[in-house]
Parts: sequence; structure tokens; C-alpha cells
Amino acid sequence: MKPQYTTDALLYNVSDGIATITLNRPHEGNSLTADLVRSVQAAWEEVKANPDVRVAIITGADEKYFCTGASVSELNTSDGGIGLQNGTLREVVRISSHQNEVWKPVICAVNGLVNGAGLHFVVDADIVVASQTSAFMDTHVNIGQVGALENIGLARRMSFGGAMLLTLLGRDYRMPADRAFQLGLVDVIEPGAEATRTKARELAQSIAKNSPQALTLSKQAIWKSMEQGYQQSLEYGWQLVKQQWRHPDFSEGPKAFVEKREPQWNPDPNATE
Repeated sequence: MKPQYTTDALLYNVSDGIATITLNRPHEGNSLTADLVRSVQAAWEEVKANPDVRVAIITGADEKYFCTGASVSELNTSDGGIGLQNGTLREVVRISSHQNEVWKPVICAVNGLVNGAGLHFVVDADIVVASQTSAFMDTHVNIGQVGALENIGLARRMSFGGAMLLTLLGRDYRMPADRAFQLGLVDVIEPGAEATRTKARELAQSIAKNSPQALTLSKQAIWKSMEQGYQQSLEYGWQLVKQQWRHPDFSEGPKAFVEKREPQWNPDPNATE
């Protein structure tokens, strides 16, 4: 029997410490159904729980679409579609890595068009690699829905005006990858979908060589700073710096450097010297 997070609509594999999550509904633009959302949530839980996973990559199958948002065929007025219902944000919206509190590094490999809910994966990733032919759009307002959650993420990650162009013009505006790169939504551009996935894996391999605990705490420090003032962020970061002093990786890193060997990291976040 396949694990819950491995279905026809979602592919999941782990190799060399890298988990790759692939949205696999290219015949419908890799759009999100209720079943696919549940599989994505289960995959994020597996990423968090599996000590062999150091880094995760989220991408889409094929070359034309990354994720075109919620499957319109499943949208309805009673619950907002794709299995959403009344409740708190934390209880209901759990699509992206950040929403599922994944503190391991996550790379989004954008292989094609991104629309609507697909933007969750982009704005909440740590690093975004995109193909030259990819594009970004948001059609919430075209179908009478509020562009809010993904769009707030856009405004924090790129320019205010760029976020407003996507939000207010809807289907009449597609932001090309080059422009998204200029505005900071995309971090690395590659010529095509396969090159994008290859670059994402190269970056993941580089990240995976580092201390898992140091990566996790470093990610927490930067993401939390987005929610706090500067001094408060520094105080929080200082606590994380001191927390790492008690972890075996804190002494293993310098020791391995002096001995000219690869460090042997301890994946247990609760390990102490």
C-alpha cells in the first residue's frame, strides 16, 4: 500500500537527504483538490518527522504548470473549496511548508505557471528557483473570491505595487519570471523546467551538507524576524545562538574543520554535549 503522501496526484521521494514533493496533476494544471491538499499536508508531516530528510523541494509535474490554484470544479460557496471550512487560520489553511511549521529548508522549483493558491508554495518557500518560461498570476477576484493570504505573502516578499498588480488585475496580468526576479519573488532563474529542477537539487545538496540543527534554528531566526521588530528579532536570534551552544554540532563543526574531514552531524534536535 502506498503511504498517504504518495498518490497518483502527488509524488514523494527521498534521496541523499532531500525530499522531493511533486504535484502531479498536469492534465488540470496541477490544481489542488481536497485529496491532493490532504496528501500535501501528510507529505509536510513526513518531512518534519523523518530525520533522514535535511531539505525539501516542492515542484510540479511537466513543463507548463507549477500549480494553478484550487481546482475550480471543487469550488463551492459553502466551504471555500478544496476542503476548506470555517475555523482558525492555523486549523484550516495548511498547504505550504510554513503553514505546516516545517523548519527544515524548503526550495520551491517553479516549472511553469503559478496561479492563486499555488502562490502559497512560492511565498512560503525559503528559496525560489524558476524557469525562464514560468509566470505568476492571481485570479481570486475574477471568480468573486478575496485575494488575501497568498497576496499578503506576495506583498512581504516582493514590491507592494507588484503584489497589487497581481491581485487587482487578475487574469489580465501575468508576471513573467524575469520581472518576478527583479522584484525579489524569484531568487534564481534557469532556462527551462528540467534545468530549474536540476538547480533546485544542486542547491538542496549544498544545504544538506550543513548541520541540520543549525539550519533549523537559522531558518527560525530569519522567518520570525518577519513578524517582529528589529531589536525583538535580535533578542530572539540571540536565544537561538545560545541554544546551539549546547548541541553536539556546535563543537563538531570546528573540530571537523581543524581535522580536515567532513563533519558528522547529529540529527537529534534534543541532543546535548
